[in-house]
Amino acid sequence: MRVLIFGATGMVGQGVLRECLRAPDVEVVTAIGRSAFGACNPKLREIVHAEMGNLAAVEDELAGFDTCFFSLGVSSSGMKEADYERITYGLTLAAAETLSRLNPGMTFIYVSGAGTESSERGRVMWARIKGRTENALLRLPLKAFIFRPGLIEPLDGIQSKTRAYRILYKIAKPLLPLLRWALPNLALSTRDIGQAMLAVSRHGYEKRILETRDIRQMAQG
Repeated sequence: MRVLIFGATGMVGQGVLRECLRAPDVEVVTAIGRSAFGACNPKLREIVHAEMGNLAAVEDELAGFDTCFFSLGVSSSGMKEADYERITYGLTLAAAETLSRLNPGMTFIYVSGAGTESSERGRVMWARIKGRTENALLRLPLKAFIFRPGLIEPLDGIQSKTRAYRILYKIAKPLLPLLRWALPNLALSTRDIGQAMLAVSRHGYEKRILETRDIRQMAQG
C-alpha cells in the first residue's frame, strides 16, 4: 500500500503514522503538512506545503496513492463559524476533490467526531459543519469512510497539539485505561484508531460511517 497522510503531526495523525510505519504491507508513507516534523524512517517522505487549501503546486506528488488518511483539523473552541467552516470543510474538500481526480477510487478515511450531525441542521456549530463535510465526501468518487471517535487516549508518547487538551490528558491519564475498559463504546486509543484505519483500507467495511464500536471492532480484527 502507498499511503498519504494529512495531519500527521496531530494526535490521531501521529497514531496512524506510527501504525503505517510498523505495517509490513505499507510500502510508502507520505505526510503532507505546513511544516516538516523530521521523523526519520526509510518508508517516510514529507511534502511541506504552506497553502493547504490549494494543492495545485504539489499535484505531481499526490498521484499514485492507494489510501489517504485525513486527520487535519482544529478545535472549534473560541472559533467563529465561518473560520471553522473554512478549515474543517474547505481544506478537507480541497484535498479530497484533488485526490479523487488524481487517484480515482482511492480509499479516503476522514476523522470526524462522535456527535456529528448528518442532517447539517443541528444546533451545535461544529457538529453541523462536520456533518456537511462528511456528506460532501461521501458524494465524491472515492471509497470514503468516516471515523467518528469519541474520547481518545494517546499512547506511545503521543501528545495533543492543543495545550488545553494536553493538560486535561495529563490530569486524566490514570483514569483513561479504566475508561476504555468500562466504556468500550465511547473511548479508544490512538493505537486503536491507527490499526482500524489500516484494516478498513485493506478490507473495507460494511458501513461508510464508523462509530466508536465499529472502530474498535476493526482494530481488534
